[in-house]
Amino acid sequence: MESAGSHVLSRYATIAIDIATRIARGEYREGQKIFGRSTLAGKYNVSPETIRRALTLLQDTGIVQVSPGVGVVVKSQKAAEAFLAECGQRQILRDMQERLHRLLRERDRINNEIEKLMNELLDYTFKMAGNLQRIEEIRVLPTSPLVGKSLAEAKFRAQTGSTVLAIYRGGEEILSPQADTVIKADDILIVLAPPELKDQVYHLVNGTAVKQ
Repeated sequence: MESAGSHVLSRYATIAIDIATRIARGEYREGQKIFGRSTLAGKYNVSPETIRRALTLLQDTGIVQVSPGVGVVVKSQKAAEAFLAECGQRQILRDMQERLHRLLRERDRINNEIEKLMNELLDYTFKMAGNLQRIEEIRVLPTSPLVGKSLAEAKFRAQTGSTVLAIYRGGEEILSPQADTVIKADDILIVLAPPELKDQVYHLVNGTAVKQ
């Protein structure tokens, strides 16, 4: 019996497209009387109401003429072709929208996985740091030579073998800052550094050695 319709098109629209396709191919010619409603209902295995809606759609678009006592007569092959072209464009748009929704859902899933992994990596780094290196918290003074420079320009790793794990700025925490993150006055840098090089780290940031 009649289904509830697909996710893309309702059943009556699918039937209308099928009939329009037959007309466009010349299977049903202009002026030709095609099957009555009851015959079409049996042919497509749907209710008469579904056939009525399909024929109404075809009549509204100028493809057929439905007349009481006469039946369904093919009116225009060109109208059928135009109708099918419009349906094709709508289908392409629906397909693109569905693909976009799938990609957005996948992007959200990937972003969540990345955030989870970054948090796990940061936690693990903090736990393991005590074995080989130390975590240093360094406030960037307004007189620091690094103010206005990016982390890449500061060359932490090249000059001190240290890594900036996070930046506390105005009550916010920037985890795993990017290389182009610009250092600002009063930033608190969370730096992972070898204990023997902490003086160099402090000197790089503020031009002074670490205060004991």
